Amino acid sequence: MNEKRYILALDQGTTSSRSIIFDHDGSMKGIAQMEFPQIYPTPGWVEHDPKEIWRTQFETAKQALENAEIAPSQIAAIGITNQRETTILWDKNTGEPVCNAIVWQCRRTADAAAKLAEDPQISRMITEKTGLKPDAYFSATKIQWIFDNIPGVRQRAEKGEILFGTVDCYLLWQLTGVHATDVTNASRTLLFNIHRMDWDEELLKLFDIPRSVLPEVKPSIGHFGNTKVELFGCTIPVTGIAGDQHAALFGQACFSAGDAKNTYGTGCFLMMNTGDRPVTSKNGLVTTVAWSRGDKVTYALEGSVFIGGAVLQWLRDELKIITSAPEADIIAATETNGGVYFVPAFTGLGAPYWDMYARGTITGLTRGTTRANIIRAALESIAFQTNDLLTAMQEDTGTPFSILKVDGGASRSDVILQLQSDLLGITVDRPVNTETTAQGAAFMAGLGVGLWKDESEISAIRRSAKTFTPAMNEMSRSEMIRGWKHAVGQTLYR
Repeated sequence: MNEKRYILALDQGTTSSRSIIFDHDGSMKGIAQMEFPQIYPTPGWVEHDPKEIWRTQFETAKQALENAEIAPSQIAAIGITNQRETTILWDKNTGEPVCNAIVWQCRRTADAAAKLAEDPQISRMITEKTGLKPDAYFSATKIQWIFDNIPGVRQRAEKGEILFGTVDCYLLWQLTGVHATDVTNASRTLLFNIHRMDWDEELLKLFDIPRSVLPEVKPSIGHFGNTKVELFGCTIPVTGIAGDQHAALFGQACFSAGDAKNTYGTGCFLMMNTGDRPVTSKNGLVTTVAWSRGDKVTYALEGSVFIGGAVLQWLRDELKIITSAPEADIIAATETNGGVYFVPAFTGLGAPYWDMYARGTITGLTRGTTRANIIRAALESIAFQTNDLLTAMQEDTGTPFSILKVDGGASRSDVILQLQSDLLGITVDRPVNTETTAQGAAFMAGLGVGLWKDESEISAIRRSAKTFTPAMNEMSRSEMIRGWKHAVGQTLYR
């Protein structure tokens, strides 16, 4: 094995762009990260500047190479992972975005999605074909909104002048000039049939979206294109693409049906491998494509929490009662919630509630409530929401979990993970490398160029750093969950 072959993972997230270089042992050799502005034009709307997404991602790629003291020619392949559902439309000839990216968190199309959900026949058709639910979370209504509200875009699209892409597709286009995406990102648009593995004509007609704007859909592992020589001074193949949660499932080596992971990032995303068959949820979860390689497709069940670690950003940036997430952890480690429950439904509630109109609520406040109580309740909200998801997933599959693999920024919190283990009543396993989203993209790209030969080689790389086991009695656990459920009930719009 040539030890000088590395993989560059581009990890484009909701609040920052990150690039990480991995070696054959799965170790990080260089890393760089840049935050970029969040744009809130009106309450409930969330946008990003596509040019800033590309600028920060490319700058971090160059910086990671510099930090690792690695030449671009030593990069065997690039893997891309990304915030999903976020929608970008741009001019096919100039590359100029027609407007800001509409972010997955944005609720501007909630009414349009609600109308679809209210029609049982349409709602059932969408779910049967896509595995998803009609919700503003996904891409289709965002594309529709741009066509209906940005002058001239629909007409230009019908002439073949406009391209649509999720963030991975936009980055790939900037890197290679190729207009393509992978099956995982396609499966999050409400336009992709996860059984036939192709764009669905009936759905395109429903949302009035011309097929010409859509990218080619490829397997997650394989050749997507080569980078333009002017970017790195050489060409580098892009051989792996997956949405962030799918990449994290792969990075956690969840290769067998029944394996599950939870990512604690801006949101929280619980995903379970269901093997070669899609499982339809009866408890508010969605069915999605986990990844594909060649003709082999792996499916997953997923539950999405819209506001996870982002609640700590809110405490820091808006309330200004903490200066950093680690400070919140220190304060929460020695305090209880004092009867306070915090439901951070800033952009509605995802699974298993699916209430687009729910808004954040703090309950149980008294004159004795302290800053520390609120901080503790904010951290607890992350674990409570994940508990809701795992409970629904267990009911759907009929299979009790014994272990949950975890990753993401907020998984560094011992307070959150111990509470998570207590609420779930199972072992929670944090790996040595919690950057499993980027690592998963790297593994996919490495498989695409033969740096790793198969999944068993990757499984051997994953190592556990710390496990958390339940330490709470059943009475305390039941009381806390009852308090949480009551708080959620006060938050729901419906």
